[in-house]
Amino acid sequence: MITGMSGAGKSAVIEELARRGYAAIDLDSPEWSEWIDFDASDTLTPQKGKDWVWREGKVRALLLAHTQGTLFIGGCAQNMARLFPLIDKIILLSAPVGTVMERLEARSSGGYGNNEEDRSKVRELIALVEPLLRKSSNHEIDTARSVGATVDEIIRISTPRAVSRDWKRCWLKLKTW
Repeated sequence: MITGMSGAGKSAVIEELARRGYAAIDLDSPEWSEWIDFDASDTLTPQKGKDWVWREGKVRALLLAHTQGTLFIGGCAQNMARLFPLIDKIILLSAPVGTVMERLEARSSGGYGNNEEDRSKVRELIALVEPLLRKSSNHEIDTARSVGATVDEIIRISTPRAVSRDWKRCWLKLKTW
């Protein structure tokens, strides 16, 4: 799972992984997530009285159905922790706040983060939520670099390493020593 705050690069990374031929799904889309009414006093929601959540049954079915190869999912939602038992690795994407704000400003009109009110909320959530994401992650990648370099690192840490013959020979020598 690739997670992070708005503007960290999740969607761009998922797109690049898919372009490279990997099974990669952006869960931060209406097909997989939805806005729900939420307690207006909760300060951890992206919008006052609204929260962005995964369509949990649908995402659970996706995760359970994928049995071969690596599936990369990307997104960040209040209810995602309920699916952590079905996820092998959690990779947090982060970037300096200035970089995130530039990315959000560049989004098309109507995209989350395109207006100052959204960006102000994102600044607040980076301070409050990103540390929580960090605690639940196995790896963190700074996405201030190119999308390609970020994806290269994701692939590197997500691919099981083959045991080299030299390592096997060394192990056998130590074992019989």
